[in-house]
Amino acid sequence: MVFDKIDKMGDYEQIIFCNDKESGLKAIIAIHDTTLGPALGGCRIWNYDSEEEALIDAMRLAKGMTYKNAAAGLNIGGGKSVIIADPKKDKTEALLRAFGRYVESLNGRYITAADVGSGPEDLDIIYQETDYVVGISESYGSSGDPSPVTAFGVYRAMMRTAKEAFGDDSLKGKTIAIQGCGSVAYTLCKHLHEAGAKMIVTDIDKEAMERVVKDFGAETVEPDKIYEVEADIFAPCALGAILNDETIPKLKVKAICGSANNQLEDIEKHGKMLKDRGIVYAPDFIANAGGVINVADELEGYNRERALAKASTIYDQMGLVFDIAREENITTAEAADRMAEERIAAMKEIRSNFIRTEHNILSRR
Repeated sequence: MVFDKIDKMGDYEQIIFCNDKESGLKAIIAIHDTTLGPALGGCRIWNYDSEEEALIDAMRLAKGMTYKNAAAGLNIGGGKSVIIADPKKDKTEALLRAFGRYVESLNGRYITAADVGSGPEDLDIIYQETDYVVGISESYGSSGDPSPVTAFGVYRAMMRTAKEAFGDDSLKGKTIAIQGCGSVAYTLCKHLHEAGAKMIVTDIDKEAMERVVKDFGAETVEPDKIYEVEADIFAPCALGAILNDETIPKLKVKAICGSANNQLEDIEKHGKMLKDRGIVYAPDFIANAGGVINVADELEGYNRERALAKASTIYDQMGLVFDIAREENITTAEAADRMAEERIAAMKEIRSNFIRTEHNILSRR
């Protein structure tokens, strides 16, 4: 049954089930594709309702990382890991170090990083067991928390999305409806506030929401009302699959651009629904690539200015997606997938030759 589930979700190179009785670790590492290089993707710590739900999430996120990394022009493949645990109660040193040993056992095929439920302090513990981790604390000479660069990339993507929807990329005077007020969304709100945008926000975490209200003068709505807000741009910055049959008809915006992963519940169906409604959709794995750009820069010896400069080019990448969609009369989601797939296909041609010892992308660390 498990293999049937994996087969239905497409071609994956490797799925690793991690079980350590002593520490209580139950985790899944999904490696989707390593054509461009070792798989890089964060470790999500979440209290899933079932192991099947965790598997599906790991696989879905891993594939998303393959496309995100390829479209961003990075020489890394796609993977993801999930730890089935409550991030507020279950994170122990033993659990995180046990996970680090599983990562180490893959000998560089998978490089882990932060994601929902994990941060630099957790990665520091994982680092005690493996070199194959990026985004650890700055005290180690690393890049630290990637969320500010993720937010900067989303901001640049939103500028280009505004240009596509409204004719110019200024966000001054625009109303942005923001779902989620976490670390990425908070920094995004800072950029938007400085740009002169008006913000309407929501979050189930009242404390996080009130922080945005206090610091940036945002208005608030109840979580289930955010889809009905009259705004210029909707920014999903929480969990995925929120653009679906139920929510899309409620939207009163001209564009969508946010940091959440896998925003479309069904890429083909819901991408077309947005296109038919005339809503400009910024594909999420293009918009939120700043974080992985930032941590991937560690593989060359971290330089923050270089990472920010690379993240700034998300503006241009988003423009290419809109151009492809317009020229070929396809959805922007399809255009983004095509851009990533074409790069991977091109690289498969030149990497088909046998090399006994592959170039080690970690050799400069």
